[in-house]
Amino acid sequence: MRTSEEQDIRTVEGIAEPGRISGRRRLQLTWPALLVFVVLVSLWELAARAGLISHLVLPAPSGIALALVDLFTTGIIWQHLLATFTATIAGFAFGAGLAFILAVLSSFWGWFRRIVSPYMIILQVTPRVALAPIFITWFGFGLTPKIVMAATICFFPVFINTLTGLLNTDEEALEMFRSMGASNRQIFTQFTMPSAMPVTFAGLKTGITLALIGAVVAEFVATSQGLGLLIDRFTFRLAMEESFSVLLVLALLGLALYGIMEFLDRRVVFWTHEERLSKKEIRSRREREETA
Repeated sequence: MRTSEEQDIRTVEGIAEPGRISGRRRLQLTWPALLVFVVLVSLWELAARAGLISHLVLPAPSGIALALVDLFTTGIIWQHLLATFTATIAGFAFGAGLAFILAVLSSFWGWFRRIVSPYMIILQVTPRVALAPIFITWFGFGLTPKIVMAATICFFPVFINTLTGLLNTDEEALEMFRSMGASNRQIFTQFTMPSAMPVTFAGLKTGITLALIGAVVAEFVATSQGLGLLIDRFTFRLAMEESFSVLLVLALLGLALYGIMEFLDRRVVFWTHEERLSKKEIRSRREREETA
């Protein structure tokens, strides 16, 4: 009869490090989703060709693919893609950096946290999309309002996740560090911050996608370059294949940015993934022993 500890291990191992899953196992996990995708796209294509779906509602996938190829071969999309990417990265760096600093300061001093927290909540509950016209008025047309908009939208997830991770520490481990004579700086750099990093990276992965949303929202309002501007222009001309192709580029850009943060998560917070991997190895060894 298996103990509850073994059952917990089995539960945790279900989310073992994807990079260590065998190719056969990865195929078993992904083929159902791929099959559903192929079926849906095929039905979409057939419905569009049969005239069951209006061209203005959903253009055929084949038309979207051709428009996507045309955007890249003619070079129309490159400067707009670079503009959106630059605004997203710059806005994320500014917003996430400021959020991290304020979260660290809030974890140090309770009085500072009590002063800052109400403003953070007000910022979160305010529809920040409505700030885009105001930022355009303040900073003019160009890159600056997009950076500010991206920073504003990605700020809160990084702040709240970092602060939560810094405040929710293991008290017993903290007392052990203090009993060993560790200074406050050593406690923060060697215990508190490493303990908070998994939660912080969860906020960073959310923040990078929100920064992309903020940049695109600002491009819808007023700008001279950007993928949001392209979608606005194509939609105004009822060129729906081109609009959907730009939307697909935005989705791929979002996936790429999220993948970068996931890669950094695995490299910086490596111990959490190694712990999952070790538990998976324990489970595999026990299963081999049971079947022997």
